[in-house]
Amino acid sequence: MRPRHPLPHLWLMTDERMGDSLWKALERLPRGSGVVFRHYGLGLAERRALFAKVANVARRRGLLLVRAGAERLGREDGVHGRRGHGIRTRAAHSRREAVAGTRAGADMLFVSPVFATRSHPGARALGRARLGLMIRNLPVPVIALGGMNGRRAASLQPLGIYGWAAIDAWTPTPSSSPRKRGPIS
Repeated sequence: MRPRHPLPHLWLMTDERMGDSLWKALERLPRGSGVVFRHYGLGLAERRALFAKVANVARRRGLLLVRAGAERLGREDGVHGRRGHGIRTRAAHSRREAVAGTRAGADMLFVSPVFATRSHPGARALGRARLGLMIRNLPVPVIALGGMNGRRAASLQPLGIYGWAAIDAWTPTPSSSPRKRGPIS
């Protein structure tokens, strides 16, 4: 099934370390952006309750909401890493995973880690050259993830990325900004 929504160019990946900054991040996302709800460390009841709150903000703000994880949590626009209804996204950390994701019917791939990231300390970053080789000629949109912000995304645009996703860029310190540059924003 093809997505019934236009695929967002900008994405927020949620997790527990965001704490209350989750709500600021959701408010900062431009209308039409996407959210991948993760929060894997929560118990199911707590995860469902938080998902319901995030879903309310997403609907009010015109954000597309994708659920990660096996359990259905509520009304969602798609699923991440699984088969399901709506938009289907997958993570890819190698060319083999990217090809497997497209063969499994993914509508979009989150490719990571492009740059060093606090989410996965010590993980080997792809960098520009490996990212370019990894995503060349893929038949689905690619979202760059890992150490991303608007400036870095703009620098990757010639490689053919569709957009970018982040945690920290949407919950910045007062001196930083997730402002977008170029048409991929």
